[in-house]
Amino acid sequence: MRATDTLRKEHDAILKMLDAAEEFATRLERRQPVAPQQLTDLLEFFRLFADQCHHGKEETLLFPLLEKKGMPRQGGPIGVMLHEHDHGRALIAEMRESVQALTAGDAAAGARWAHAARRYVALLREHIDKENEILFRMAERMLSEAEQENLAREFDRLETETMGLGTHERLHRLMDELTAQLFGSAAKPSAS
Repeated sequence: MRATDTLRKEHDAILKMLDAAEEFATRLERRQPVAPQQLTDLLEFFRLFADQCHHGKEETLLFPLLEKKGMPRQGGPIGVMLHEHDHGRALIAEMRESVQALTAGDAAAGARWAHAARRYVALLREHIDKENEILFRMAERMLSEAEQENLAREFDRLETETMGLGTHERLHRLMDELTAQLFGSAAKPSAS
């Protein structure tokens, strides 16, 4: 599998969890009960899978390779993607703080969580679209098949080193459990 195909597949899982974040935001805005542990689990997925694993692969391996091949960092798509990664991290931090406040009994924290979640969802949906439709297509023109395959192997190595064996699979199970709780049996299990 090409490295860009791996990243697109990871985007599919992230999009599924963005749907979950949106559903939680709706419930919180309607003042419906939401278990703080569900929000914590969702944030763990975003922090570990979306940021540490997925963005880590891009920032540590893909982007430096594209720069080496001539894609500029400043004023180009790489710089935009890095800025958006940082913005997403700030929104995750806001959501984490809101969950802590909600757990401590702050009733207004649910609305703050929902507001940050909606901004995160919008940011990541646009971000994923830009990567899938622009950046990854550019990468596919710039990288040979051998470079793509080598990069995919490096992705596997990095994932194991940074997250540990089995973490990817555990996070996919978490995703399946959360989406089943939210959306019932209509939620399809992911293909890890």
